[in-house]
Amino acid sequence: MPVGIHGTTGIATANWTTGGRPSSPTAGQQGYNTTLKQMEVYLGTDWISMAGKFTATGGDTITTAGDYTVHTFTSSGTFTPNKNGSVEYLVVAGGGGSARETWESGGGGAGGFLTATGFACSASSALTVTIGAGGAGNQGGGSPYTGANGNNSVFSSITCIAGGAGGKFYESGEDGGSGGGCGGHTTAAGDIGGSATAGQGHDGGTNVNTGSRDGGSGGGGAGSAGLSNSGIHAGDGGAGLQSSINGTSTYYCAGGAGSPGYPSGSYGDDGTGLVNAANRGHGGTTNEPVNGSSGVVIIRYLS
Repeated sequence: MPVGIHGTTGIATANWTTGGRPSSPTAGQQGYNTTLKQMEVYLGTDWISMAGKFTATGGDTITTAGDYTVHTFTSSGTFTPNKNGSVEYLVVAGGGGSARETWESGGGGAGGFLTATGFACSASSALTVTIGAGGAGNQGGGSPYTGANGNNSVFSSITCIAGGAGGKFYESGEDGGSGGGCGGHTTAAGDIGGSATAGQGHDGGTNVNTGSRDGGSGGGGAGSAGLSNSGIHAGDGGAGLQSSINGTSTYYCAGGAGSPGYPSGSYGDDGTGLVNAANRGHGGTTNEPVNGSSGVVIIRYLS
């Protein structure tokens, strides 16, 4: 709407909803946000409220990164803002565990990966944060051989789906945020890599060979699908994705590698960015450790 100035009724300023903000704003542009019910101004990178500083409580750590305040949740809790505003988030679910670490097993699929800016928060409304644990891998090599799916992570209305477990020989990978890799051995009808959740990850690799002791396939990652085996040689895990939401470029949600075919195959490579660290949402690798990595929720806003 046009700006109006009247001697008795005051100034009628431009207004918009959060979703209908100007598409190409200039620094210093301001107006009334009817969704958040407050005046806001564009600072060149983001919109901020003009009604006082936006702050919040919650998180295992609260840090600063440049102009942002960053709340990192590595355990479940609540995020409570002091006023209406908007935040940027990264939500990562727990990765799936791999199947047994020796011979013909699929790598675990990564947990789901979701990130966005402009998420609207209401004053003094506690938003639930749930951190998904990683799925257990089968470390002993004994029955039942397979791993376990990870667990979902949640921020308010945002749910990130857990990574799918890697399949044992003669078994498909499990579905998830990213799918688990298919087990090796002779391919049975319908044995495939686990399917990913749209917009959160990629599928696990499928066994494309028919040797009696083929290697397993890699679990899917947020950045790419898990790779299929090559005969007795196992498939690689899918790549992770990087985020700098906490001020440091970090990989999340890489897929785990498959294990080799018997007796002389090679392990696959873990997905790009997979490290032995908690709260990254990586799938379990058939090299140690075989468990999936736990998830994380990171929320930031302009200070």
